[in-house]
Amino acid sequence: MARSSIGTAAQPTVVVVGAATRDIASDDPRGWKLGGGVTYSSIAAARLPVTVRALIGVDETAATAEELDAIRDAGVDVRLVPLTSGPVFDNRRTPTGRQQFAVAASDLLAPSFLPEDWRAPDAALLAPVAGEVSEEWSTAFAPATFVTLAAQGLLRRLHPGEEVVRLAFEHGPIIHRADAIALSREDVAAGAPPIRDWTRPGQTLLITHGRRGSVVLRRTETGLAGRFVPPLPPRKAVDPTGAGDTFAAVWLAARMLVGGGWRPQVVASAMSSLAVMTSSMSNTPSTTDLCAALRELTQQS
Repeated sequence: MARSSIGTAAQPTVVVVGAATRDIASDDPRGWKLGGGVTYSSIAAARLPVTVRALIGVDETAATAEELDAIRDAGVDVRLVPLTSGPVFDNRRTPTGRQQFAVAASDLLAPSFLPEDWRAPDAALLAPVAGEVSEEWSTAFAPATFVTLAAQGLLRRLHPGEEVVRLAFEHGPIIHRADAIALSREDVAAGAPPIRDWTRPGQTLLITHGRRGSVVLRRTETGLAGRFVPPLPPRKAVDPTGAGDTFAAVWLAARMLVGGGWRPQVVASAMSSLAVMTSSMSNTPSTTDLCAALRELTQQS
């Protein structure tokens, strides 16, 4: 992407943290595919002119995944953290929707694994899958780092062999530290307390709702202000997996890029709309795809 397309005077740095998942997949010769918020987020953020570093927890099998090479090929500086046990999911489609079962739970991904020279980036995205990112991460980054939290991973508990348990939304240090918090509409509807009860003034809330678009709200001293944006442009989904992670990562990256007239929410909506048209990390939307989508929006406006 030419920098004038979105606009930036310097190339800021984003650090993404989380455990990679192995998702059972009968259509893959390995019997599984690599997933997890950290994988989708890091490759999506790298499509913008930012430096992306990813701290990825992997079990012994996941460490061999070819998808990791796709992330590296996108320009991401990948550091792997060996886990004795990484998260493994069996996602089953039923007439009433998706049922998610745990095959294996994840070890904790401790802040001590974060390299010292990664602790003061311009921005960080914490992308837990199921509780592997603990409250200790609330102090892992420098105070000036803009931290975004993909909170869905705090709302799951894994018991191997059982359906994934959804947890109640609870306020804590990591929620308080976050400058922006990303949730899906389903997460909010599943029992999160009123927004004003767990957000602080100055925080931004990103709420995605699949094909219905997104709402970005900012908490102020007096209330909430925000904007709704539909999918841009709307597309028929091939695979919606990772769309929310893509939105959060691209919103964060675009937020740091100055000029060009593009709102971060619009850039994130365009990229996540493109992302649902792909089914693997090897063919995720490119920088060229994103620029073409933004040009299309310009012509329509």
